[in-house]
Amino acid sequence: MILTLKDVAKWYGPVIGLVDVSVEIEQGVTGLLGPNGAGKSTFLKLVAGQLRPSTGEVRVLGHDPFRTPAVFRKVGFSPEPDAFYEDMTGLGFVSFLTRLRGFTPSEARRKAQEAVECVGLTEAAHKRIGAYSKGMRQRIKLAQALAHDPEILILDEPLTGLDPVARRRIVELVRELGEQGRTILISSHVLHEVEAMTPRIVLLHQGRVLARGTIGEIRALLDQYPHRIVVRSPDARELAQALLAAPGVVGAQLSEGMVRIDANNPDEVYDLLPGLVLERNLSVHGLEMADASLDAIFEYLVK
Repeated sequence: MILTLKDVAKWYGPVIGLVDVSVEIEQGVTGLLGPNGAGKSTFLKLVAGQLRPSTGEVRVLGHDPFRTPAVFRKVGFSPEPDAFYEDMTGLGFVSFLTRLRGFTPSEARRKAQEAVECVGLTEAAHKRIGAYSKGMRQRIKLAQALAHDPEILILDEPLTGLDPVARRRIVELVRELGEQGRTILISSHVLHEVEAMTPRIVLLHQGRVLARGTIGEIRALLDQYPHRIVVRSPDARELAQALLAAPGVVGAQLSEGMVRIDANNPDEVYDLLPGLVLERNLSVHGLEMADASLDAIFEYLVK
């Protein structure tokens, strides 16, 4: 396994950052999610080798990242807080950090130019970082994490402050890098954007892992909460009456052109619905699982 935490705890004096965290991160994109104070940044700094665990074991490519500097050559880290040389240009900053990785000046500049272009900052490459907007600063941080072609990318809230166009570009970039075989661990509180990058998530709350796996796997484990299915239909009332008689359906709510069905086994509803619609000559304009989003799953887990 590429990244492994086993029985890891981290505390800062009386303040607990993480408690008894055991998780494995495999190749591809994994979203690290949770509210502010959940322990996301602590988790990422431990994996990046910036912190040493108070107890437990962290392994990156089989090594302790805190004690193995050679691991840093294979890891790119974009932290949440800014730490820039404000008088440097964006390209100069990325080139400088890339040279620290052991590249020659010409190699470092070439790789920096490629990384800056990759994050969409070519036109601002020669501007001082001190004149950058929040979104531009976020993207230049991502560029310096990418420039040395790392196997592992650790991104702490990289979407914060980006405009919609830049957000879309970075979401697509992360997804493409994951498909190329990189291992990417990305923290965010923007749940729908993480869903666009990966179905694989680790949910943190108060320093503990609440759940991990794909969104579908986690939702399937929440058996105590009926699944909510939304059917859009001009025949919503008749459809609701018919579905209430189905096994496993525990409730239905009507609104204009729509019926919300609560079912213990949604697959039974999906199997029943086509025959029911044909038999009664009903119209259906849309069908969706209303509570399979990350927002809904997280709300269930923290209740």
